[in-house]
Amino acid sequence: MTVSLEQLRRCHVAVDLGAARTRVYVKGAGLVVDEPSVAAVNTRTGALIAVGTFAERMTGRTPDYIRVARPVSGGTVVDIEMAQRMLRHLLGEKLRRALRRKPRLRAACCTPHDADPLAQRAAVETMVGLGARRVELVDTLIAAAVGCGLPVEQPTATMIMVCGAAATQIAVLSLGSIVTAERIPVGGEAIDHAVVQHLRHTHELMLPSQAVRPLQLALHGNGITPEGPPSTLIHGLDVATGLARSVHVDTAAVRDAIHTPLTAVLDGIGKVLRDCPPDLVADLTDRGIMMVGGSALLPGLDQMLRDSTGMPVAIAERPDVCAVLGLGAMLEGKIAPMVLNPLAG
Repeated sequence: MTVSLEQLRRCHVAVDLGAARTRVYVKGAGLVVDEPSVAAVNTRTGALIAVGTFAERMTGRTPDYIRVARPVSGGTVVDIEMAQRMLRHLLGEKLRRALRRKPRLRAACCTPHDADPLAQRAAVETMVGLGARRVELVDTLIAAAVGCGLPVEQPTATMIMVCGAAATQIAVLSLGSIVTAERIPVGGEAIDHAVVQHLRHTHELMLPSQAVRPLQLALHGNGITPEGPPSTLIHGLDVATGLARSVHVDTAAVRDAIHTPLTAVLDGIGKVLRDCPPDLVADLTDRGIMMVGGSALLPGLDQMLRDSTGMPVAIAERPDVCAVLGLGAMLEGKIAPMVLNPLAG
């Protein structure tokens, strides 16, 4: 999966196929697509009804003959044909015509750290279905580090934490490469699931799958910090009666429910630091951890990491689009590699 900057500069389009959102960057045009990775299909005719935001709003609200599909799961394409159809509709006819004019269309695509050959093949096949003659795969960790402005090409340690919907990836980078990394299968969806299960077991309340994300509904204000509101009013469906019901939920109990999946993330940070050379760990005491990804905006998560690790923690300026913007910067040639000249003699 090692790819040179020279090869990336020849690419015309960059795609970040995430479990939650799909983002497309076109060379010279910038970020053109930022939509949920969802497609709605008519099971009787096989026709695609909706993609993106509108398809996501249809989740849990459709008749039997309409299926809402998520072709990307855990950062990996699980339904290649559906992913291709979804991407074609997200790009639109005008943009697809412009890309088809390229005689040898090249595409770059983000893949999770340590993605197996099957997952890499699925990503390549998806891009080939869009007309790409050549596909370059880039590690999400490196793309995100470039996108949030970290000096990845320097011989100093930078630590990045990509908080995705399905997984959290943590890595220490130096000299443009990954020194040590860990991928934990805990992301924003696992945290949402913990809140939903807590409300079901404690209050016998089922939350609607859409309308608002249950996590943001339960943790407004200061979120998972102790300074947050003592209780929150939640509307949902009573498990026993099937009727609508509202309950006041203790925010402290919700905080405890969220901390359970986050413990795995803290363990992952500890493992990465243990596997890291001492000189680089010394650099990290000053530089700290840079958080990117949609789930990095979880209120109070950065403070929890500061308290647990004792290291500075910062959130990128636009954490949700760092990976695709990093790929775009490499496509546009904005990143200059550090030249290491071999010693003469």
